[in-house]
Amino acid sequence: QRIGELSMPCIVKRHPHRITNEETHTHYLDFKIQNELIHLLAYAIRYEIVKKIKSAKYFSFILDCTPDASYQEQMSIIIRYVDSSSSHVCIEESFLGFLDVNDTTGQGLFEVLENELKLLDLDIDDVRGQGYDNGSNMKGNQKGVQRRLFNVNPRAFYSACGCHSLNLTLCDMAKTCGKAKDFFGIIQRIYTTFANSTKKWQILKNNITRLTLKSVSATRWESRVDSVKAIRLQCADIREALLQVSETDNDTKMSSEAKSLANNELGEHEFIVAIVIWYEVLYAVNLVSKHLQAKDMLIDVAIEKVQGLLSFFKGYRDTGFL
Repeated sequence: QRIGELSMPCIVKRHPHRITNEETHTHYLDFKIQNELIHLLAYAIRYEIVKKIKSAKYFSFILDCTPDASYQEQMSIIIRYVDSSSSHVCIEESFLGFLDVNDTTGQGLFEVLENELKLLDLDIDDVRGQGYDNGSNMKGNQKGVQRRLFNVNPRAFYSACGCHSLNLTLCDMAKTCGKAKDFFGIIQRIYTTFANSTKKWQILKNNITRLTLKSVSATRWESRVDSVKAIRLQCADIREALLQVSETDNDTKMSSEAKSLANNELGEHEFIVAIVIWYEVLYAVNLVSKHLQAKDMLIDVAIEKVQGLLSFFKGYRDTGFL
């Protein structure tokens, strides 16, 4: 049967079989060819996204920087625009890639952004919004990216990341309280006790049936609700698992740590009250944080959500402990 008469799925399905049976030595599975195919697919996707952006004309962007595994600073770029390519007009946010950054000053980041917009053939004068986290090199009113872009295009309205601001508020609030630092230290110690070995993790799995333990996030404070929730709803089961670890572990230090956590920390009234309070606080904050990250979030709704959170805190301070 001729190749032209076969459908593409049949060709792909037969290809590994032909290679295995040495019917062909041209297999096109070399890593260079695979990488080339990935780059071609990426180019095609970016081309379609840029075409939609150009059709919309005006757009906003969101930037964020973080080092990768090799400690190379990278900046992610996301374009926000109105997609009118179909009958259903909607707001879209499209990730366009990671950009290598060697100069993390406001000027250096702006030059990387400006160059990328030129490569994408997008006019910087069509930018109508810019959003970043609270880093001074990003949001700085004098030398940050937002100021340098505003000098070029005064119609590029800057909006701080509300979700990041909320996260920093919670982080700074907790850092001023010694009891809060002690509490999350205990949460992390409980996780570490079980995560140290597969044997101890299996003991944990044998005792809990719903939520697994999670490490405490160092940066995303509102996501700590997942770490607290697992213990809050399964406190007795986790305490039993710690006692089993203390009885079966051959490491005296680890055995002592597990027993101390079970009898002292998890058995104390102060910890039990703290985990109830923190779960309710983090749950409320996380709910608002998720709403603020929604791509269809409107600024008036965002303000309403934050004001509602403030009202929750005021009410909880007066009646939450009753």
